[in-house]
Amino acid sequence: MSKISHSPPRGRWRCGLTALIIPIIFVYFLLASWSASGRDTNKFWPGEELEKLKMIRTHLRKINKPPIKTIKSPDGDLIDCVITHQQPAFDHPQLKGQRPLLEAPPSPVRPSGRRYEKRGGVGVSHEDFQLWKRSGESCPKGTVPIRRTTEKDILRASSTRSFGRKMTSKHIVRRSESSTTGHQHAVGYVTGREQYFYGAKASINVWAPRVANPDEFSLSQIWVISGSFGDDLNTIEAGWQVSPELYGDNSPRFFTYWTSDAYQATGCYNLLCSGFIQTNNDIAIGAAISPTSSYEGGQFDISLLVWMDPKHGNWWLEFGDGALVGYWPSFLFTHLQSNASMVQFGGEIVNSSPDTHTATQMGSGHFADEGFAKASYFRNLEIVDFDNSLVPPSNLQVLADYPDCYDIQSGYNSVWGNYFYYGGPGRNEKCP
Repeated sequence: MSKISHSPPRGRWRCGLTALIIPIIFVYFLLASWSASGRDTNKFWPGEELEKLKMIRTHLRKINKPPIKTIKSPDGDLIDCVITHQQPAFDHPQLKGQRPLLEAPPSPVRPSGRRYEKRGGVGVSHEDFQLWKRSGESCPKGTVPIRRTTEKDILRASSTRSFGRKMTSKHIVRRSESSTTGHQHAVGYVTGREQYFYGAKASINVWAPRVANPDEFSLSQIWVISGSFGDDLNTIEAGWQVSPELYGDNSPRFFTYWTSDAYQATGCYNLLCSGFIQTNNDIAIGAAISPTSSYEGGQFDISLLVWMDPKHGNWWLEFGDGALVGYWPSFLFTHLQSNASMVQFGGEIVNSSPDTHTATQMGSGHFADEGFAKASYFRNLEIVDFDNSLVPPSNLQVLADYPDCYDIQSGYNSVWGNYFYYGGPGRNEKCP
């Protein structure tokens, strides 16, 4: 009986201790799981973080359209097959209720007798240049493949507003730039007060350059430009880029961009806002490119053409030999509604290091004078003329903002036409 009479106090003590320990353990595991997951959406969140999460989920619902099929890429990307007229572009007020144009524009043609050939490099076709296609699956006709955006993608950006956008107007070569921080280029360009352009074409060597910091990128692209270098600058851009912040890895990816106000409030990468209208069901903009070039090894390049449809004024993007990717409607722009006043080809990196120069590589990470299979290249540079013909660029000039970090050398031959080698390692003995 004595044992029975003494048990209730011990039980009450244990109950009291349990009542004290359980909340502590709960809070510990809550904080531990929150810290481990970064921002796990299935946990409890403070009010400010919960509000941020709501904004992110609202934004994701806006850009991730309901798919009729989803394909998992070997690199972990999810490619959603979205009905063509339900892609993000058709959220634009001027496109509500419309469908993509079915009439293919007349492609620019070269004068008879002029053609280009490859030398050592292998141009990849649109059917096999992206990693997600190795799954063996494809999107049905009437849909477009769109890389799904995740919460982690948006959380890597500084804000929901900045996600998918270039947040500075210093992206076009300007001779007055003197600071080594920011955007740096090695480009070939054509411009003229009385000369107008209606597109550009080139074959671009694809590499996987090292990007030293998460908020930096390295890209190689074509720019089609009009307007001044003020707030009314219009650009259309297409090429490949490595951007850990945007994509979460260091793979080169096929990308597009546009802006009509010098990167301030309009435009975005890929299909992350209402703008570019995709028509191709085999190419996923923003998906990883494979294969890539290797130093003293195989060389792979992609051929891109951006040009204005003479009939409707829209700007179309073509991959390889005739694969139409889609178009930018002319109403997105001001100056580019009529023509372009400048075309650029080349590389760009972001240097976010205020003290020593970044070690982010451009192109292959090697200087131009190393040449084929070592330096990266653009070949077969062409301009679309007023009569929708492909012509060699007249008075092609080259410029490297910081030639000790990244440089460029141009040339011409009967096989590659106008071409240049470019790139570099970034930080080195001459670029501290």
